[in-house]
Amino acid sequence: MKLSYSPTSLESWISNFYRKLGIKTPDELDEQRIASALGIHLFYKEIPSMSYEFGRFKSITIDNRLPSLVQREHFYHELCHILRHSGRQLMMPMAFRELQEWDARNFTRYAALPLHMITAYDFKQPGIGALLSDIYKVTPQLCEERLKRICEKISSSAIFHPC
Repeated sequence: MKLSYSPTSLESWISNFYRKLGIKTPDELDEQRIASALGIHLFYKEIPSMSYEFGRFKSITIDNRLPSLVQREHFYHELCHILRHSGRQLMMPMAFRELQEWDARNFTRYAALPLHMITAYDFKQPGIGALLSDIYKVTPQLCEERLKRICEKISSSAIFHPC
């Protein structure tokens, strides 16, 4: 049996995006570095996380009351809204808002654990979720979810070759 994995267009886009920013290793996945490279003002305050755009002004505010691993995940989520979405969610139909939220959750998984950085790991290694959590500074739950989806995609795209 031969297993293969074809990245989604979003996975490929995120890897290319990071490479263009000069981000090649987990150490370089830094919220301030990413925000600065994109001209986004980054704030940490005691308010719910949000992104805001007005003309050329862009900002992300992260709820500083949250654990640091969750703060990082909120950053990726809000970054998605700035990079991929337009419009004010309060003014749009519920179905469109739900679609944007689904997209932001999906983006978060890919941005937190970019494919070009995680392919070197053995996904079957015991404790891999906790290891990736330490390396990429996101929750073990996010890591497990990302790995589960990769493994599901590999399983569903398995090609059987006769011997």
